[in-house]
Amino acid sequence: MSQATQRVVIAGGGVIGSALAYFLATHPRFRGDVTVVERDPTYAQASSALSASSIRQQFSAPVNIAISQFGIEFLRNIKQHLAVDGDVPDIGLTEKGYLYLATEAGAATLRENHATQRAHGVEVALLEPAVLQQRFPWLQVSDLALASLGLNGEGWFDGYGLLMAFKQKARSLGVQYVKAQATGFAHSQGRVHAVTLEGGAQLPCDWAVNAAGAWARPLLAGTGLDLPVYGRRRCVYAFTSPARTPDCPLVIDPSGLWFRPEGDIWICGLPPPQDDNDAPLEVDYDLFDQAWLALAHRVPGFEAVRQQRAWAGYYEYNTHDQNALLGPHPALPNLLLANGFSGHGLQQAPAVGRGLAEWIADGAYTSLDLSPLSVQRLVEGRALVEKNVI
Repeated sequence: MSQATQRVVIAGGGVIGSALAYFLATHPRFRGDVTVVERDPTYAQASSALSASSIRQQFSAPVNIAISQFGIEFLRNIKQHLAVDGDVPDIGLTEKGYLYLATEAGAATLRENHATQRAHGVEVALLEPAVLQQRFPWLQVSDLALASLGLNGEGWFDGYGLLMAFKQKARSLGVQYVKAQATGFAHSQGRVHAVTLEGGAQLPCDWAVNAAGAWARPLLAGTGLDLPVYGRRRCVYAFTSPARTPDCPLVIDPSGLWFRPEGDIWICGLPPPQDDNDAPLEVDYDLFDQAWLALAHRVPGFEAVRQQRAWAGYYEYNTHDQNALLGPHPALPNLLLANGFSGHGLQQAPAVGRGLAEWIADGAYTSLDLSPLSVQRLVEGRALVEKNVI
């Protein structure tokens, strides 16, 4: 790539947009200016701020495994990467693993995933019910056939803290954040030349990036790409209980329930029975009643729980194949997409930010090949199936 000055405008200042801004600002071969357009600097509805914020390597797609392997190393060394003038970010990274539980119906898939994960260096163990019961005596295992436990490099962290650390570091390196609503991409002769803002103003650019999360689809109107990404509401419930769950990992139940400890309480979630696109961000309190039934079945001690609070956030859900859509727009090569993470955006932000920065500065992914997640698979009608979507 030429070393000419590049003007990059990123639509969306959540964790993906801010990670890209940081990696561009630190890339040794990038020469230019980076502007991030964010409609709400309070991030009141941003997925980055409302997520349960976890990271795992137990995926079935090798590219997702590799992305998380880089991600966990970045999070472990966040002080080295994102400290600003002695202000060291603390994201409370807790590595207690993921525990996938399977009945007989899901055991074969768990074994297939295990083989893929081990082949790509993931430290993960398959546990038969007797061993599972011995390791986690507070679990009810009578209906289970198998479990998969991450032994290293999985856990949870403060997602909002990570977002703010990326943003503050990027700003310290000269990235400009603009409070505005991006509405689209002005283009002609096969190139984007500006990001359009609400009210009609334009920010000229050499590169544009759509990192607008659950609001990404409308920005592409008129570009010839119908992005299959929608906001899918997910509710998180915090609860207390007299139960004790020592060494509790993030547990994924066959029912779809997940739960994990958060200090001296627990949080949990359950997919809604009707998964509507772009539903209002309102908590479905009735869904907690269903979650409680699953909780009490899996952990008898959770028969006694008290809900403390709840919130709702969006998965930016890719209805095509529930995997990220990355890289150049099929018809506009200087418009990069970073959309459709389907609940994995926070954990994938470091690798995606680095990869797209390389694409802009070097013209290719030079550290980790993210091309399996290319937007081109929409054009070709291909799907990258991920068996482990929560």
